Amino acid sequence: MSDQSHQLLSPRRRTRQVRVGSVRVGGDAPISVQSMTKTDSRDVEATVHQIYDYAAHGCEIVRVSVPTKKAGEVFHEICSRSPIPVVADIHFDYRLALVAADGGAACLRINPGNIGGQDRVRAVVEKAGEKGISLRVGVNAGSLEKDLLEKFGSATPEAMVASALRHLEVLDREGFQEVKISLKASDVPRTVQAYRLLARQVDVPLHLGITEAGTPFGGTIRSAMGLGILLAEGIGDTIRVSLTGKGEEECDVGHEILRGLGLREGGFRMVSCPSCGRVQIDLDRVAHEIEAGLKAIGQENVTYAVMGCVVNGPGEARDADLGVAGGAGEGLIYRRGELIRKVKEEDLVPAFLEEARRLKAELDGAKV
Repeated sequence: MSDQSHQLLSPRRRTRQVRVGSVRVGGDAPISVQSMTKTDSRDVEATVHQIYDYAAHGCEIVRVSVPTKKAGEVFHEICSRSPIPVVADIHFDYRLALVAADGGAACLRINPGNIGGQDRVRAVVEKAGEKGISLRVGVNAGSLEKDLLEKFGSATPEAMVASALRHLEVLDREGFQEVKISLKASDVPRTVQAYRLLARQVDVPLHLGITEAGTPFGGTIRSAMGLGILLAEGIGDTIRVSLTGKGEEECDVGHEILRGLGLREGGFRMVSCPSCGRVQIDLDRVAHEIEAGLKAIGQENVTYAVMGCVVNGPGEARDADLGVAGGAGEGLIYRRGELIRKVKEEDLVPAFLEEARRLKAELDGAKV
């Protein structure tokens, strides 16, 4: 993390640490990125294929819904073929949690309040302890207990925290400590306040998310605001960006939020200007084609700049590891402060990507 990031962020909240398969959550572990499959989980091939796609986009923990007996019967196949730890998402039927634990789940996502009495909770806890797996308690503003809604008048942050503490107490009675918890609402203010309130009262690792955040445009903005606020305050141990869209996008946005706060390295950072009347190249096309090419190249921890004009362009391009400043139907390519090429607009994208591949080869060679 950079010195600037240290100045921006509050100290990380101290929590106990749990494991989700090979991934450590809480304590001094890096903040991990999660997503959830969007396939019919009875379809093993489609689900495993999607998990591999997620993993290619940096997903470190994946959640798979197990809503039916048939889904439970094939769950072990998904776990055995998954390249990353799998969390089984369980509601209502505690027997599905037992099946999922036997099938290789690294964690069980449950709501102790909707799987029955203490005896059923005890059965799940005993199975989790036997298998050495953790539990995630998921509190959602859209499914709070009726008595709490009546007491607080609505799904307030205080009601959400009361629900979380109630569920934790149920697990505490069974002596189970391998727990992480989430407190999700679909709006930023309630979510942020709920996590703040709970973080003051428990040392349990927290899974962050704005649930049902929306389509990629609005959902990305709301997720970045909510998660960004909490992470900057030192709250949060693992995150999921929830979007009505592709899960791969959720993973990309999650990593970008962490990188933007200096909490995660890896990937590349691309600076590009918004364009204006001074620009004399097709900046929109050039920027998007360069970004797509850079993703294919796959360089990490490198900053690129794609700028449109001679006002801020040369400065930003010089400050980047590799940058371009647009001119009148042409562009100047800079590498770490040095002007190395002047090319026509039609040659700009292939020339820039050629230099990006050359830089990657040199950086990769320096690591050997």
